[in-house]
Amino acid sequence: MSTKLFSTFALRDVVLKNRVVAAPMWQYAGKNWKPTDWHLMNLGRLADGGAGLVFQEGTTVERRGCGTLGDIGLWNDDSIESYRRIVALVESCGAVPGIQLMHAGRKARQKPPAQGRGALERSADIEDWDSWDVIAPSPIEQAAGFPVPREMTVTDIQQVIEAFTSAARRADHIGYKVIELHAAHGYLLHEFLSPMSNRRTDAYGGSFENRVRLLLEVVESIRTVWPHGKPIFVRLSCIDGDAGGWTIEDTYALVRLLHARGVDLIDCSSGGIDGSPLTKGLAASYGYQAELAASVKRETGVPTSAVGLIVHAHQAEKILEEGKSDLLALARELIYNPNWPMDAARKLGDERGFNVMQRRGAFWLERRAVTVPGLVPSTFPDPFAPVIGSPEDTSEVAGSDK
Repeated sequence: MSTKLFSTFALRDVVLKNRVVAAPMWQYAGKNWKPTDWHLMNLGRLADGGAGLVFQEGTTVERRGCGTLGDIGLWNDDSIESYRRIVALVESCGAVPGIQLMHAGRKARQKPPAQGRGALERSADIEDWDSWDVIAPSPIEQAAGFPVPREMTVTDIQQVIEAFTSAARRADHIGYKVIELHAAHGYLLHEFLSPMSNRRTDAYGGSFENRVRLLLEVVESIRTVWPHGKPIFVRLSCIDGDAGGWTIEDTYALVRLLHARGVDLIDCSSGGIDGSPLTKGLAASYGYQAELAASVKRETGVPTSAVGLIVHAHQAEKILEEGKSDLLALARELIYNPNWPMDAARKLGDERGFNVMQRRGAFWLERRAVTVPGLVPSTFPDPFAPVIGSPEDTSEVAGSDK
């Protein structure tokens, strides 16, 4: 049988072999702002696992746009060959290579999550500390204990637009087929959108029209250097949350403006400016942001990608069958199982089966399935698990305080 999850999807001249997207995932493993063998390995295994589109993590467009010491950037030509290795490997595995471009804004100069986040302390080891300028639309810190950013001048704004444009030009030269602009999660482009972080009184602040101006100008500028046949995605925090700020109605209006300027798909997320976007007292649950993608698609007619705790094969297929989104972006579940697309095809009974992967791996899995009938893969229910209440069941002891 054929499934929606493993049907092709075309945007401009780019055709994805399925609807599974390996979302941009920060690795905090860059060296001198360049990708390393870790990035090559990590993205290669995601591509080989069967994803249709594999995104390079959020890649900064200028030095002061770096969030942590492990970030990677694309603001000069020195790193081009490192990225070319990644693109070549991803394509050799049958996936489309994408890159997310971003600027940290007031989230610059921070510790990575594994080190507890928080503001980075000045160190003699960081030779360009003073030029690692923390900038934002307004001098409003991210939270207590973080640096108060410097309010950007109009010259700063123009430099950022040019930085995004130059990075897009390099990305095309390297061979990336899709660009995503990160305008979510409290990073610079989102900071301009939200009235909670943008208190400017000039042409880039105040009204909705002014607050969206920077993102629209970035898109317009990138479209002058990014080939017509290659799509542009934008990741948006569709809502800021209970504290107010950016609303879903704002998102609808912005998406229409973005689409008119050449944006092809909206990657629908939420939050990042102030607190959680979830209603107080609620926790994130399976597919908890899929309704955002559904509403944006319904209200604007623009294709969307859903993201957020998309974990199981039948869950993913249902989101697509119900028309809530066109693509599904997976992140942490792909860390758990880089071969998730192949595994999902098997669980859904899709005719592609093992061949969602490249043939070199699919051959051996097919051979095992034929030569060992009835074999149950490790991602399916464990046939050796003890039955609850049986003599082999040790759950009570294992869960006790003894």
